[in-house]
Formats: sequence, structure tokens, C-alpha cells
Amino acid sequence: MRSPSGQQIPLAHGDQHATVATVGAALREYTVAGRDVVVPFGEDQIAPAFHGMVLAPWPNRLRDGQYTFGGEDLQVALSEPGRGTALHGLAGWQEWRVEERSGDAVTLRLDLPASPGYPFLLSIATTYALTDEGLVITTVARNEGDGPLPYGVGFHPWFAPGGTALDECTLQLDASARVTVDERLLPAGEVPVDGDFDLRSPRSLNGVAFDDAWVDPVADAEGRSWARLGWADGSTVEIWADAEATAWQVCTGDEVAGVRRAGVAIEPMSCIADAFRTGDRLVTLEPGATHTLAWGMRLV
Repeated sequence: MRSPSGQQIPLAHGDQHATVATVGAALREYTVAGRDVVVPFGEDQIAPAFHGMVLAPWPNRLRDGQYTFGGEDLQVALSEPGRGTALHGLAGWQEWRVEERSGDAVTLRLDLPASPGYPFLLSIATTYALTDEGLVITTVARNEGDGPLPYGVGFHPWFAPGGTALDECTLQLDASARVTVDERLLPAGEVPVDGDFDLRSPRSLNGVAFDDAWVDPVADAEGRSWARLGWADGSTVEIWADAEATAWQVCTGDEVAGVRRAGVAIEPMSCIADAFRTGDRLVTLEPGATHTLAWGMRLV
């Protein structure tokens, strides 16, 4: 029998175990020493709220599903009809194929079919690798067509709260500005972080609801920015992303059925919402060109 989440690829390295599902190239499970780092979902489930999926060729929302590229007006389906937006791209509900695998790593590939709303030939490969430093995820996109194409990528892990309520956790994020939004959660501007939105030092998540993006990430000496989810027992889930992640989204799921405050989505992204319309941080891939974004997580 086929599974709603696709083929299952188990990975192991020391006390780390992960399961990657081929629908959406989703990280379905990741544990360290038996503890859930991400909120798991069942093999026989449709992934709730894009759980663990690769978000491409755009992350987050596209206003009215409409954009113009190369002088052509284009329309994709509205996957979030309540807000009149196209949410999280086209790759999430596709079945990716396994290209390479070993005991601790797997590469999945999607040759995204051209469609009326996205008439481009895009190939995407995502590698999950368990290492001594944790789980590393690398996504490489390539333009297989004969003209330029618009591209953005993000990721949607829901991080577990360590066996307690999310209110007992803290969150820290290396970013100095946040994106303000309108009533449809589409970008309205960017302002310096302040108050509950200043996460440069750990802040309690007690009673705090987020579905927001942060920009201007603060890079370390290796060019990485970091988010850290602190558990009540003193453990920390550390999430890093390279310089191609120009933004981070954080969602506590307060208004998301099925995941409401069960964990927190901490999402590295190459661009913010509506980039296909605004061009803000949008990647334009020329024929034969590639784009690579690497990020990862570990429990310390």
C-alpha cells in the first residue's frame, strides 16, 4: 500500500535517527538520544501544515497568486483561499525521487514540471545528512530551461518543545529587523526589532504568538545565522543557516489547526513572502545556473 507521506528513508548516525519522506522531501522525524527534536508526524498522515517540507519555488505567501516575470503576467492556484494567496510554492505536495542514499544520508530530487503559472524547468535536489555536528540539509536548485526563472526556497520544520508546553521554552534569533504585515499576513514594511520581536537574546515564549518574518540576520564568523529554542530542562535546539538564508520565519501555530502550539516552526528562507511580486531578495536563475542553501540543526 502506498503511504500518504510517500516512501520512507530511515537514517542513523550514533544516537541520532531521522526519517525522510519523499512527499515534499519532508523531514518526518528527527531524534537525538530518543528525544524528539522536531514534532513527528505519522507515516500514514498527510503532513500537517507543510510539516518538514521543502518550500519551493517560493516560500510563504504570494498575493492573489499573481506575478509578472519576463514581461509575462502569470497566475498560480490559490492554495490559501481564505487569504487569497498561493502558499509555500509547488514542491511540497510532489513526490520526490531518491537519487542517492546511504545509512546516514539521502538525496532526493524533484524535476518540477512546467505549468501555466510557473512555465519554467526547475530541478531541485535536497540532501539530508546526519553528521557528528547534527543534521545538515543542503538544497541545490538548477535552471534546466533556456530562459531565466524566478526562485526562492524555504523549509518548514516544526520544532518540539522538549516534553513540556511551548510556554516553558525560550527562543533566540540572530536578526536585527522584522517584517510588518497587513491583514493577509503579506509584507507591509521592515522595522528594527523591539519588544517581543527582539529575539537577539533568549525570550520566553510564554503567551507569545508569532507568525512573522525576521530579516537582516546577524552572521557569525562562518557566515551563518542562528536560532535557538531553549527547553525547560536546559537543553537547546540550535538551528543554523548559511548566508543564502536572508530571512527567518517563526510560527507558533496559534491559528493553525492540528499544530496549535504543539511546537514552533523556525524556517530559514532565501526570501520573504510575496517576493515574486516585489522582487525583494528574489533569486533569478539564468539557464544552467544553480542556487545552493545549506542549513542544519543539533541538540545540545
